[in-house]
Amino acid sequence: MVKKVDRKKFVRYKEGAEMYSMGLTKFQELAKQANAIYKVDKLVLVNCDIFEQYLESFRVSE
Repeated sequence: MVKKVDRKKFVRYKEGAEMYSMGLTKFQELAKQANAIYKVDKLVLVNCDIFEQYLESFRVSE
């Protein structure tokens, strides 16, 4: 049986930058370009599913 890893669908900027091993500014920039941002009052969340789908567009196949 394959064990499903629990992962969050939404993360804040700081947590997302750590998850994807990139700087905070670069993560914010890519999340905005991916249209993966959700704002609730002053809370900003990034949808990881949308972000990962956008990130795949940068994949290099050689």
